[in-house]
Amino acid sequence: MKKLIYVLFAFFALHSLSAQVLKPVKWTSKIEKNSDTEFTLVFEGISEKDWHVYSQFTPDGGPLPLEFDFKDQNGNYKLIGKAVESKIEKKFNDVFGVDEYFFPAEKKFSIKQKIKVVNTALKTINVQADYQVCKEVCINDKEKFAFTIPAISASSTTEKEVVATETPADSVQIQEIAVDTAATKTTEIEANTTEIVEPITEDSNKNRGLWSIFFLAFLSGFAALLTPCVFPLIPMTVSFFTKQSKTKAAGIRNAIIYGISIIIIYVALGSIVTAIFGADALNSLATNVWFNLIFFVLLIFFATSFLGAFEIMLPNSWANKVDRQADRGGIIGILFMALALAIVSFSCTGPIVGTLLFEAASIGGIGPIVGMFGFSLALALPFMLFAMFPGWLNTLPKSGGWLNTVKVFLGFLELALAFKFLSNADLVLQLHLIEREVFIAIWIAIFGTLALYLFGKITLPHDSPLPFISVGRLMTGLLVLTFTVYLIPGLWGAPLKIISAFPPPMTYSESPNGIGATTSLSDTKLPEGAVYGPHKIVTFDDYEDGLAYANEVNKPILLDFTGHACVNCRKMENNVWSEENILSILKNDVVLISLYVDDKRPLPKEEQFYSKETDSDIETIGDKWTEFMLTRYQTNTQPLYVLTDLNEKNLNPKQPTISYTNAKAYENWLKTGLSNFKK
Repeated sequence: MKKLIYVLFAFFALHSLSAQVLKPVKWTSKIEKNSDTEFTLVFEGISEKDWHVYSQFTPDGGPLPLEFDFKDQNGNYKLIGKAVESKIEKKFNDVFGVDEYFFPAEKKFSIKQKIKVVNTALKTINVQADYQVCKEVCINDKEKFAFTIPAISASSTTEKEVVATETPADSVQIQEIAVDTAATKTTEIEANTTEIVEPITEDSNKNRGLWSIFFLAFLSGFAALLTPCVFPLIPMTVSFFTKQSKTKAAGIRNAIIYGISIIIIYVALGSIVTAIFGADALNSLATNVWFNLIFFVLLIFFATSFLGAFEIMLPNSWANKVDRQADRGGIIGILFMALALAIVSFSCTGPIVGTLLFEAASIGGIGPIVGMFGFSLALALPFMLFAMFPGWLNTLPKSGGWLNTVKVFLGFLELALAFKFLSNADLVLQLHLIEREVFIAIWIAIFGTLALYLFGKITLPHDSPLPFISVGRLMTGLLVLTFTVYLIPGLWGAPLKIISAFPPPMTYSESPNGIGATTSLSDTKLPEGAVYGPHKIVTFDDYEDGLAYANEVNKPILLDFTGHACVNCRKMENNVWSEENILSILKNDVVLISLYVDDKRPLPKEEQFYSKETDSDIETIGDKWTEFMLTRYQTNTQPLYVLTDLNEKNLNPKQPTISYTNAKAYENWLKTGLSNFKK
């Protein structure tokens, strides 16, 4: 009877331990046939309540993005474009100081990747997804997929042969963004069934990006209106149409044609840029180091022009030829008048248009066309509206020195934006020349100087004498000064949420503690294999090194299973480890071993292996520590803390591990383990 009780106890104990290995995401997959050789691989997932998987587009410096490893591509198949995702959510992460993108919890999400099969004998495509899923704790996990390719004949054919069978009743439908009307057939790899489905093409990120570009371009168009090259032309051009036309209706019609012509010219420019570079190539260029460096130089050039160093002018012969064509009258003449406006105003609009085209390139696709449409629409609307309502002209402010002030203001903005592109290149190359503190210091200098300019303390070459400043200029100066003061705490590590998309992430800093903090470390030589971790705690990142040192100094071991992209790990370090009593224990009473389960550095070939316990290939350092955590402590969540003695036995038998918690509970847990070590 006792043996039976022990067996049952052991069974339930093992069941309890295994239950701690969480799998909060359920994955399925299917393959959509688009043609005889082109298919769409569909990855579908749904996470449990409060858990969320991070998108592929989560920026560097934040949580780990979803990644797909397509196996054995060479000579077998090619990827067509990039994988597209279903609807994602965006939230600012004040720990990492970046926006994070993730799939909503408890809702089915999907990722789709189009492929073209090159080897007609190909039977299976294997893909591995590496992802991070978080709530109070984080899990770095992987999922393997095997897509069965339908037989492909050697000769081309349009015949599609897919057998359809019944779909499981509990199959969850995905909420999609856009539907492709082309009929296709699908093989689904779930419960060994196949079904005929309609393919769905979704790209919510691109749609949102295009709207962002449109509104940015629209606002830029209004800004261009307020420059000295464009604003004075509004009353002149409108008066020309209203006075030269035989009837009021004809004047309004000609002004509308003029406005439409402006839109056509700029949209044509966007179309030419897209046609020359290609939709996909534009996006690649936007992330290219050299393209970012070149655009940094161009923006400095544009900013210098706006500040008054020189004028960017197109050849006068161009303007003269266009003016002669404008005298022809009719619709053709009006079209050439619009072209003349584009040429004459180029010294003011050129830098804005150039900046917009680059920003649109980062979206890819028809981004440049959408950007130029938004810009030209804002530029054209006043000409059309004032022609319809000539009385409004009397409400326009008179041209004067304020127009140059607007131009200079835009020059400062261009100068600040230029360093964003220099920072992009520095981040990619990991040169650490434009780290977060340096970037913020540059912006403080730029916007501080702009505030002095607006207050009239600095004058530039094309400024008119300024006996006093207007109330509007004073208010704008105060707003810029407030923004400058807001930037200053960023030097000491403040997240600066308003501009989070511009400076490098918090992790890309000159000093972990910010400028002004004490940076001198103890002169004591670090033990072999140790580094300074958070709060200058001596930390080991290899278990064997830490274990050897613990035996040498006769101290217990605090295992810290963590991750570079683990949000709550950083919160524990910032908010709990920083407590005086806890920090003293971590520095003096234990040997801290921090094992990063998301470390992507590959293990030496001789150390790589297949783990039967976790049914996974151990190829990276992170894989090694994940397998160690799973096999020894039967859990896969981070942060996870374990306190052991020198024989690797747990010092807290009643609470073997602790995770994300408050300072009081963490301190009590540490002290309990330490008291057991001393017994």
